[in-house]
Amino acid sequence: MKINFEKYSSIKIGGEAEVVEIRDRSFEPRGFFVIGAACNLLVSPNPPPLAILSREFDYLRYDGELLVVGGACKSGKIVSLCRSRDLGGMEFLRGLPGSLGGLIAMNAGLKGREIFDRLKWADFGFGRVLADEIARGYRFAKLPGVVFEAAFELDRGYDRGLEAEFDAVRSRHPKEPSAGSCFKNPPNGFAGRLIEAAGLKGFAIGGAAFSEIHANFLVNKGGATFDDAISLIELARERVLSEFGITLELEIKVL
Repeated sequence: MKINFEKYSSIKIGGEAEVVEIRDRSFEPRGFFVIGAACNLLVSPNPPPLAILSREFDYLRYDGELLVVGGACKSGKIVSLCRSRDLGGMEFLRGLPGSLGGLIAMNAGLKGREIFDRLKWADFGFGRVLADEIARGYRFAKLPGVVFEAAFELDRGYDRGLEAEFDAVRSRHPKEPSAGSCFKNPPNGFAGRLIEAAGLKGFAIGGAAFSEIHANFLVNKGGATFDDAISLIELARERVLSEFGITLELEIKVL
């Protein structure tokens, strides 16, 4: 199948590329990048081999003990089920777009909460791996393959106070197309503050800019190209390193 990343990706950058659709768990992922919902991706005109989980992996069920979720299931769908079943622990996903596989691969989180906090196990096709056996850290996880399915341990009682808190955080994010946070926060600091201090808040190259609302959001102001975005990323890294001696590490994935 072909996907136009100018329409499909959250930042609305990229051309049309051939993408292999994964229909069963025997798929060999070696050499492929699984794109998920493309919420934190910056795709070049010549990306590596790409793959995507089929809709067969877009499901979720609760058996009274564990919430089992397919790798293609979107965060909003997970939150909706938790709210309807009065299950707590996944409220933070309210502010995090994406599909399950990508959320686990990024160890996605918000305000001190991470998806691994609740993860029990993940199925990578060859079998289940316990969460404790997966190396992970701040905004990364070393996965042994494609996440086809995962299970979470939740609490009784959906916390609407937390939901409101996360909604408030989300309301302060830019409205333009973006890939979320561009850089990881360095130890004891904030990437957005460094970018702003370096004079790049609101700065644009072509159609790509660092948001005037939140400097760590790389946004598409209209017609941004891959080269525009890369040039802006490189400028920020060079300027922050020069002025503060800090090397910014990308949070978004560049293909």
